[in-house]
Amino acid sequence: MDRATLLQKAFELGASDIHLVPGHCPMFRINTLLQETDGYDRITPEDTAKMVVEMVGEKIFARLDENRDIDFATALSGVGRFRVNAHYQRGAIGIAFRAIPHDVPDIASLNLPEIVQDFYNLPRGLVLITGPTGSGKSTTLASLIDAMNKHYSRHVITLEDPIEYQINSRKSLIEQRELGFDVPSFASGLKHSLRQDPDVILVGEMRDLETTSAALTAAETGHLVLSTLHTQSAHQTLSRIIDIYPGEQQKQIRTMLSNTLQAVVTQTLFNKRDNSGMVPALEIMICNSAARNCIRDDRLHEIPNILETNRAAGMCTMDESIKNLIINGQINLEDGIARARNPEALHKVLGR
Repeated sequence: MDRATLLQKAFELGASDIHLVPGHCPMFRINTLLQETDGYDRITPEDTAKMVVEMVGEKIFARLDENRDIDFATALSGVGRFRVNAHYQRGAIGIAFRAIPHDVPDIASLNLPEIVQDFYNLPRGLVLITGPTGSGKSTTLASLIDAMNKHYSRHVITLEDPIEYQINSRKSLIEQRELGFDVPSFASGLKHSLRQDPDVILVGEMRDLETTSAALTAAETGHLVLSTLHTQSAHQTLSRIIDIYPGEQQKQIRTMLSNTLQAVVTQTLFNKRDNSGMVPALEIMICNSAARNCIRDDRLHEIPNILETNRAAGMCTMDESIKNLIINGQINLEDGIARARNPEALHKVLGR
């Protein structure tokens, strides 16, 4: 099976993902739907093993054999870049490709509220973009970095697993470091980046205690830190961060978080009603004094109410965002209701 032909086909179909699993034909995800395409034979274990070796070489392939999973990026001239995960399943290698557009999308093209678009103006603090896999977190962060790059002279260091969008320095100096190649871990990269005179640090994911602690320290010492978590709401995000610490440290961490956190944005993507692309629904928490007090005083259960009562400040619940997409005719009612936090209440509000 020829990798170039396969990726070219995915590009022509507008596929966001390609899945190669031995025993099956290639599967393409197009506008959120997973589907087969005619003209391909079933994949063999030899096909996927050969493809991985061609992309990463024997040395990195040996790492896959040892760890059973590796992440990396690959590119095809004239088509674009792809984030790749190679993994073992049933004793054979499967491959998942995620298409990365060649150019970083302009922040204004992402259908994000202005308050989110303006995050690139923040001088310091912690901004978290959360949501499930495939919800557009990396694209939002890359677009924010690209907007900074157009408007400010800053030193930006990104720590990524792997590097997805390649961002060329313009007004800013951009350094992109990839886990496993340029840096051994997010935590190590964060620790050493503080000695590299950064203004902005992007951390691919706050996935463990050491990384989370280093990210909070960087934000506390006057840097702008951007990162992601696989959480589904602002409340869950705050709980995840605090609960990762031992009980005796949690009071201190609540204080640190209340002082440094600027915003939490939770994203999910919907297929547009006319099938012309994707549109995001967002829950937005801006850290005003009310939100900071709730974090500091261990009253996280009040966060949803803060979102409801601070719409004028740009805050929004996920269900409110979904409701607006339905009312504006951008997404189907059934799709919105299926992913609402409180489907019954949304049904009632919509009167349907």
